[in-house]
Order: sequence, then structure tokens, then C-alpha cells
Amino acid sequence: MTVLDETDTGLPQRRELVTEIPGPRSLAIHERRLRAVATGVSSTLPAYIETASGSILRDVDGNSLIDLGSGIAVTSVGHTAPRVVEAVRDQVGHLIHSCFMVTPYEPYVAVAEALNELTPGDFDKTTALFNSGAEAVENAVKIARHHTRRSAVVVFDHAYHGRTNLTMALTAKNMPYKHGFGPFAPEIYRASLSYPYRDPHGLSGRDAAVRSLAEVESQVGAANVACVLIEPIQGEGGFIVPAPGFLAAIAEWCAHHGAVFIADEIQTGFCRTGAWFACEHEGVVPDLITTAKGIAGGMPLAAVTGRAEIMNSVHEGGLGGTYGGNPVAAAAALGSIATMRELDLADRARHLGEIILGRFDELAGELAGIGDVRGRGAMCALELVVPGTTDPDPVATKRVAALCHQQGVVVLTCGTYGNVVRLLPPLVIGDDLLDEGLGVLEGALREVLGSR
Repeated sequence: MTVLDETDTGLPQRRELVTEIPGPRSLAIHERRLRAVATGVSSTLPAYIETASGSILRDVDGNSLIDLGSGIAVTSVGHTAPRVVEAVRDQVGHLIHSCFMVTPYEPYVAVAEALNELTPGDFDKTTALFNSGAEAVENAVKIARHHTRRSAVVVFDHAYHGRTNLTMALTAKNMPYKHGFGPFAPEIYRASLSYPYRDPHGLSGRDAAVRSLAEVESQVGAANVACVLIEPIQGEGGFIVPAPGFLAAIAEWCAHHGAVFIADEIQTGFCRTGAWFACEHEGVVPDLITTAKGIAGGMPLAAVTGRAEIMNSVHEGGLGGTYGGNPVAAAAALGSIATMRELDLADRARHLGEIILGRFDELAGELAGIGDVRGRGAMCALELVVPGTTDPDPVATKRVAALCHQQGVVVLTCGTYGNVVRLLPPLVIGDDLLDEGLGVLEGALREVLGSR
């Protein structure tokens, strides 16, 4: 299995702790931060990173941390991936900005061509580039409403789609994303999701879709639905994988009723789940697909790609933005996509998933506080519960993450109930480094869950 070695990445790919985490220099910077940065901007682990490469983060105190979060699924090709760095350096020396809406440039076009080719569906497609996942989602909704001349948008329980006003309305979880920020955009309707672990009726994917679509038809009316927006695997909501058949049934309903089926692949896209896009696992072809995060190796870029007749229904000048598709970010995306192809990172993600989920399954058989193991490819999660129940255990989840952080392993938490440990390692991580990181996580789980 081909991965980047230490020669490629620049930093030794090993964990090394020289101070407590966070160390004294990080603590000093954090004191400055408390005076300078708005308190609403939080950080999971206040170890201030100075350099990074491959799957290692090195903080200002010289500690080398194993990154099992990839900046929330962004640096899938590894930190400072060679092709990305080379592309950015070259582009910065030629053109940093001119605004594609004023005087365009070739890298934007090249990224659009790549996305039109890579995304599911063999029909004609076009693409528009933006800065962030939230922007991509907002514009996908705009496009769907313009195309259908309808206003209603259907989303699902536990969904997360962003922090702007419209995307807060689309997002399910109140704290911290929505609390106190209303009023929100209107004409947003929420339907039940297929959540196999917490479905009291144990519905199949198609039966769960029938339930959800009955809610839509009775509460919204099929003729009023502009689009149905769904994450093929939910991210912030808890890495929830709908039961097989759920996505396909939703897509079929959209096609039958003239609604646009939008797949939010911002966290799942670009090889993360073991396919280029998570929809492919279910054989689902979306009308529109939103992407960001893993697209550009750490540079800010996002996109909406979809059926040409839908994308091109918007009047000239109706889409865009000053920085959308910035030439440096676009060049980074081309370097990132080239790396994914060269290293076959979809296959690598499948390999990592086999390792992670295998270890998780063994732990679940040992520790009663692990309620569910789930995920696809290198997008894996543990849902922690009070033993003997399905009651969420966010306190234990927080303690597990904190123990990992103290020992130099970056893991993330998520979930509507704050009780899910999620892993999103760089897809170039070596098996030995992954094994070490998982060992730290396992030790933390045993310490927290095994004591009860």
C-alpha cells in the first residue's frame, strides 16, 4: 500500500512529547488569544501548531502530535502535501488574485473540468466555485430554487450544513451552532433520518424513507419542494450512516416529483469514505453535489457541481463571489486531486477503515459503554452510552478525547448528543502511526469506560 514516507513529508512521522500538552509557549499564546480573539471562536485543543506534514502536527513547544482529525477532513492528502505545496508556490509567483468574475484564469476552469469528470453521473455537468462549505450549500439551494421556481427545502434530523443564516436554519443542532442567532431563513422543513442505532422500529432504509417522505408530503407538499438536501453520511450529526436503500429512495422520490436531490459531500467527499464520493456506495447519482474540505489540501475552496440544465438555469451574474475559485486555492485543488489519483487514496481509505473498524469492533465487545461502531472508509466513529442503556454519555466522550489530547493524539467528537468519538485521519497515514494513535485511543477508552 503506497503512502507518503518521511522523505516526502519533511517531519518525522512519529509522536514525540517534550512538554505537557498544552506546553508553556502554547499557554503564553493562549493568554494573548484570550485578550485578542472573540470568545465565540473556540478550539478543541489549545496546543498552537507551528508546522505540520503528513499526519504529524508540531506545536510551538516542539511536541509532535498524531493528527487523526485532518483539520476536520480537510488535509486528506496529508499536511503540506508535496504536490499541493508545489502548486501553491508556483501559482503565488504568477497570480494571486484577479477575481474570476472580472478577468478569469485557467485554474478555475481546470478545477471545474476535474469536478465535472469526477463526480457521479455521466450527464453534462457544470461547476461553480466558492470559498467554504456553507457558501456551497447556500448556492446549491439558490440554484435549486431558481431552477424549480419552488421555495421549500427539506433537510434531515441531526444534519449539519454550516454557520451562515441559511445554513444554520438547515442545521439541526441548537448548541453551539444556532443558539441565540435567530430568526433564521424560512421555508426549511426537517424530516426523520434513518439512524439505525437509534431507530426503535429497526426500519430498513426504504421503509425509513417511506416514513420520512410521508412527513414531507403531509407537512410540505411534494409540489412545493425545491430540493432535498442530505449528507450521505452525516458529519457533525454523529457520523450516522443511513440504512442501505434510504438515499436511493429519497433520490427516486425527488426525480418523480421534480425536486432537486442535493448531496452535501463536504465532509465525505474526495476519497474519505473509500470512494471518491460517498453517494457511490449506494449507487446514487445526485442532481447537485456540494464539496469543500478535502478538495484543496488545506486551502479554502468549495464547489457546486451538477446537471448542466440545472446549474445553467441561473441568470448570468447570479452566482459568484470576490474570492470564489481563487487561483491559488484552485491550483492547490489540482495538486490535491493529482495526489489522490497517484496514490489511489480511495483504496487507501478502505484499508484504513478495515483497520480502524476492526479495532473498534473488538473494543465494543469488551467495553459496555460503546453503544455503536460505524463508518465507511477512513470516516469512523464510536457512539458512547451509559452501559446497559442507549442513553448518550457526553461526559465520558469528553474525558476520552481529553486523555487522547494529553498524550499527543488529536481526535474529534461530534453528534447531536455530544457522545461520538470520530476519526478522520489523513489518508496518507502509515499503518504504524495509525496503530500508535489507535493504541492511545484504546487506552483512554479503557480508562474511562472500564472503570464503571
